[in-house]
Amino acid sequence: MARYTGPSCKECRREGCKLYLKGDRCTSDKCSFNHRSTAPGQHGAARKKVSEYGLQMREKQKTRRYYGVLEKQFRLYYTMAEKQEGMTGANLLILLERRLDNVVYRMGMAASRKEARQLVLHGHFTINGKKATIPSILVKAGDVVAVKENRRDGAKIKANAEAMATKNTPKWIDADAANMSAKIVALPERDDIDFEFNEQLIVELYSK
Repeated sequence: MARYTGPSCKECRREGCKLYLKGDRCTSDKCSFNHRSTAPGQHGAARKKVSEYGLQMREKQKTRRYYGVLEKQFRLYYTMAEKQEGMTGANLLILLERRLDNVVYRMGMAASRKEARQLVLHGHFTINGKKATIPSILVKAGDVVAVKENRRDGAKIKANAEAMATKNTPKWIDADAANMSAKIVALPERDDIDFEFNEQLIVELYSK
């Protein structure tokens, strides 16, 4: 399976904003972005005039990196969003929010989406009682995502469950820290996404 293996902090610096790719470290004083927020590379600190295409490309890259998907997969999500009723940009973000790895992160059972993806791949979670090992599975309203019974004694899972009890979850997820599970009470809406995106720029980029 293809995946990005480079430094996460370099992605944040390239996009000029924190993407919260490393969990609690991103909110601490150790965050590299706090000390060096310029774009990576020899000329990263140089002031550059950004074209309209450049703005659209950066917004697409920021969104793709925030959710941890590669280019081909991101384009597939865009094609799916185009075929749905409503605004394509909002549909795209909602599809990305519905990914299983994002749901595991949102419910508080992982410090970052990268960690959530690893836990899913290693078979720690179920959907409606059935083992789920594909991070890109799209959850539906009514689905119950839970830690497998035989994986609940692990030190990492226990630590994440303790942290889960202290985290705020979006209104479309009903989290139950005691049972290490969460129910999808409704599909997410555009207003439920708490990160700043300008999805219209992505639509304009792919409409060329």
